[in-house]
Amino acid sequence: MSAPHLEAARPTTSGTELGTPATDVPGGTVAAGPGVEHVVGRLDEIPMGEGRAYVAGGVQVAVFRLRDGSLHATQAACPHAGGPLADGQTDVDVLVCPLHLLAYRWSDGAATSGAAPIRLFPVREQDGDVVVTV
Repeated sequence: MSAPHLEAARPTTSGTELGTPATDVPGGTVAAGPGVEHVVGRLDEIPMGEGRAYVAGGVQVAVFRLRDGSLHATQAACPHAGGPLADGQTDVDVLVCPLHLLAYRWSDGAATSGAAPIRLFPVREQDGDVVVTV
């Protein structure tokens, strides 16, 4: 995998408003809660099966483009030891941290080992841009 890069995001002019729960994100991770949408980069910057690190609204996030075309977003650092999650291995079910091989479920962020969970963020593609809600 290539080295992650951090890129500042720009807020979108439309979408989820602060205080509105995000309950459905077509083709991406679902996470309830208030948030603001941020364009973090272009979809073509993320190769299929890989992740990239970005900054969205001051929050470091890792965005993954799975081989099935779906997008998922999580916190950039593993809660266990701060590993760079954007460098982790992933499939449609789990993300594996590259440092100590802890696996986290995309469905709810829970660790398969019972360790602390990861935070998931709603993410979607819009006109070739990757939009993350934080």
